[in-house]
Amino acid sequence: MASQIGILDLIIVLAFVGYICWRGFTASRNQKSPADFFLASRSLTWPLIGISLYASNMSSSSLIGLSSSGYENGIYVYNYEWMGIILLVIFAIYFVPLYLRAKLYTMPELLEKRFDFRSRYYFSTLSILVNIGIDTAGALYAGGILIQILFPVVDMGTAILIIAISAGMYTIAGGLRAVVFTDVLQGILLTVGSLILTIILFNHIGSWEAIKEAAHPDSFNLIRSRDDKVLPWPALILGLPLLSFYFWCTNQHIVQRVLGARSIDDGRKGAIFAGFLKVPVLFIMIFPGIMALSIYPELDNPNMVMPQLMLDFLPAGILGLVLAGFLAALMSSIDSALNSASTLLTMDFYKKIRPRSDQKELVRIGRIFTLLFVLIASLWAPYIDRFPTLWEYLQAALSYLIPPVVVCFLFGLYWKRATPLAAFMSLIVGGLSALIIMLLHALALIPYIHFLYVAAILFGLSSLTMIITSLIDKHPGLSESFADQFRAQTEEESSQTPSSDEENKTTDIKTDTSVSGSAYMDYRFYAAVLMILTTGVVIWFW
Repeated sequence: MASQIGILDLIIVLAFVGYICWRGFTASRNQKSPADFFLASRSLTWPLIGISLYASNMSSSSLIGLSSSGYENGIYVYNYEWMGIILLVIFAIYFVPLYLRAKLYTMPELLEKRFDFRSRYYFSTLSILVNIGIDTAGALYAGGILIQILFPVVDMGTAILIIAISAGMYTIAGGLRAVVFTDVLQGILLTVGSLILTIILFNHIGSWEAIKEAAHPDSFNLIRSRDDKVLPWPALILGLPLLSFYFWCTNQHIVQRVLGARSIDDGRKGAIFAGFLKVPVLFIMIFPGIMALSIYPELDNPNMVMPQLMLDFLPAGILGLVLAGFLAALMSSIDSALNSASTLLTMDFYKKIRPRSDQKELVRIGRIFTLLFVLIASLWAPYIDRFPTLWEYLQAALSYLIPPVVVCFLFGLYWKRATPLAAFMSLIVGGLSALIIMLLHALALIPYIHFLYVAAILFGLSSLTMIITSLIDKHPGLSESFADQFRAQTEEESSQTPSSDEENKTTDIKTDTSVSGSAYMDYRFYAAVLMILTTGVVIWFW
């Protein structure tokens, strides 16, 4: 089997890329306000939200990362997926109503409402760094791998630059509406393509026994022993929920889709729908990496597994469609991260500095920031190659950066005594502690600590700082938890006559209760089904 793309496949890929770029530029015609550009005019329905959430999560970097981790260490990586499903259900039930009633543009806004500007700017700056250094750079690196396989004469730096220019121009023009459109196409093509590839691989290998024989002894065990180097079970309990909470409940890159929902019910159902879409990831995106062990037993770079399988096993025409989906996933990852980073810098910083900026100026500045960010990510992406796998880079980086933010959100929403000074101090202490641990590791002054244990340690230090500082601080606490207080406030506001139809979309609480006439239309029914289904999969592969 030749590892090269045919003329038909190349035509399909180029036509598809041209089409989605065209759609991005046509979407720019209606970008007249920040709500249009950053939140798709707050008009997204639950199917679009669900597919977009799933597609942004199952990006090109995740697809490569999941398959390479499956190749290296088996299905353990699915722990991130089922934990994410649980957090999506929690997000839908408890956080979506709060966020939509607040009519937020960015997640750091909520920290300023609860604490003060210091927490907002810290989290906003951190979110921008994560979106550019992890999300965008990781996606560019994944795209560079694909371009190098398709066109071996192209070096990594040039490949990354080609992808960056294409996705950057598309995002600059279309905003969130164009991002969601790409997500829908990518989600459909990539899921169907992964399913076809899995079936072809299984038929090629011939039997389940042959797959198990070539795999590592514990490849099919989700829960690993205490001394496992990849994912010991204590780390699964202590650290993984923190990463999942950040990613699904506070990450601007992800939550921005829900902020663009037309109603609370659409936001909730969209999050739950995304959870259903994540369930089969184990079978169509991780298993192919395990199957590849019987085909490529000695790959030098595990990150090459999925692109190589596609090129070697997918027939002409189907390969072009799947590669188009892969490129759509790549562009979705990049445009999502760029759009969210641009939103953060525009609404959290630029608008504060220039409060009299009109709507057209904010949209124009958002596009300029998008261009700046894609250039920065392009410079950083080639250095990701120094990590063993792309997945390890993505998860390890988050483990050091996000635990203090999780502390601020949890304590800020549900502990009325937490004070603004305590929030800021917990962020500073957590950030400095992460830096110290990284330096000690780099200098080999302490033994290796699994990154999920690091996340738990940082969460504990930040929580302790939050509690002690709040109890010492003379700043008065709230009369009730912020979640209850803010909910009551926004319900009172929503009962008044809204000033426009746009406000009514996200403040009318009736959208949350009107579904009670039928259990099969209630988000709680689907949340329960999703939890039962997820539990069954986890028990099956325990």
